[in-house]
Amino acid sequence: MAHDPLDTVIGVAESSKRDSTTSARHYAEAGKREAEGDRMGAMAELRKAINADPANSEAVFKLAYHLDLLGEEEEALALYERCCQQGPAMVNVLMNLAVLYEDRGEYGAAERCLKQILDTRPNHLRARLFMKDVQASREMVVVEEQDRDVFKRKALLDTPVTDFELSVRARTCLKKMSIRTLGDLLRITEAELLSYKNFGESSLTEIKKMLTQKGLRLGQGLEDAHRAARRALMEQYKGTGKETVLAKPVSDMNLSVRARKAVQLLGCQTLGDLASHTEAELMGIKNFGATSLKEVKEKLVEFGLSLRILDA
Repeated sequence: MAHDPLDTVIGVAESSKRDSTTSARHYAEAGKREAEGDRMGAMAELRKAINADPANSEAVFKLAYHLDLLGEEEEALALYERCCQQGPAMVNVLMNLAVLYEDRGEYGAAERCLKQILDTRPNHLRARLFMKDVQASREMVVVEEQDRDVFKRKALLDTPVTDFELSVRARTCLKKMSIRTLGDLLRITEAELLSYKNFGESSLTEIKKMLTQKGLRLGQGLEDAHRAARRALMEQYKGTGKETVLAKPVSDMNLSVRARKAVQLLGCQTLGDLASHTEAELMGIKNFGATSLKEVKEKLVEFGLSLRILDA
């Protein structure tokens, strides 16, 4: 009896349907396990779902997400990339992938993921802010790139400013401002230096030139601290479903005019930006007093956040 090719086509279609159905069943079971707090059980079901239907991108993403939370970086990264190859990549996939690449110091790959988001959603606030951080990390000639030894880096930042070739006037002003080390100098801005009595443009130019020769610049220490604080907040909220609170615009706080202007002067666009600053930095803004500080702190608490506390 001759074999009808149509039977083969129908058979393949039914097999494909059966695999998809099996995959969907395991995916649903994974959801139940996850709701019960059984993460390992959920992951086992997700693996079965993927084995039944490798094209089940939702299962691939979910498994990657759980592995990411558990610190299984290599496998999570591979699965996120697989999601991108299976079709139009979801925003969550690209954001998580960008974070992983940035953590590994692969800034070009992180930028590629963020660019994919911004190409279709140019106003995606979290992607725009993270892109700035990634580009800053990639472009800035930081001490870690010159010498990855943490102890040597600390020794460099602890170097007294008197060890550098500066004029007597510049040294005297820095001493009166209690700026004794290179690290102290990186934590101050141009405006703060110029606001000090007898500190002029010539001294500023002199100091900036010295820092440039070392691949450094004024205010870099503050920016590093703010960036580290934002990253710490992202890690703290990761997996809680509350990550979006950090990307909320500061306008959502409904601050008074005075407080709002101070926040704008600091360049804060989101709650995460604001939470990366200290009380001292806010109090250093002109016309910003104790009343405005209390207002900002109370508003942040409403969102479950607080201002950064300086390390001891």
